[in-house]
Amino acid sequence: MLTNPIEIDLALRTLIKAHEDKLQLRKDDSAGLEAAGTIPTMQGKQKVDGHYFASVIPKPKDCRLYFFPIYTDVAAFTDLDPALKKCLKGKSCFHIKKMDASLEASISDMIDKGIAIYQEKGII
Repeated sequence: MLTNPIEIDLALRTLIKAHEDKLQLRKDDSAGLEAAGTIPTMQGKQKVDGHYFASVIPKPKDCRLYFFPIYTDVAAFTDLDPALKKCLKGKSCFHIKKMDASLEASISDMIDKGIAIYQEKGII
């Protein structure tokens, strides 16, 4: 089980980077990682070079995963693993303090589902 925020940060980055062929990394430094789609699209009233997908932000006591598909497509994520749902603070921010193999697999599945949903919409 991972309890060190730095190790959790690396694990979350790895899960998102597994989809680098579909996403662009707008930011990847010690302050965090930000991933977006690669297709120019409208995001609200503004045209962007890629629809925002997710961010990983390390904090001193935990690591934050901001996952936008759960905000844009709430109904698709009603069946979240209870351990993952417990980490959800607000509408799209997960505070990960401990991560075991089961939670990592749940996060990976959630990211895969988000990729599939955004691909269906044609925004990544």
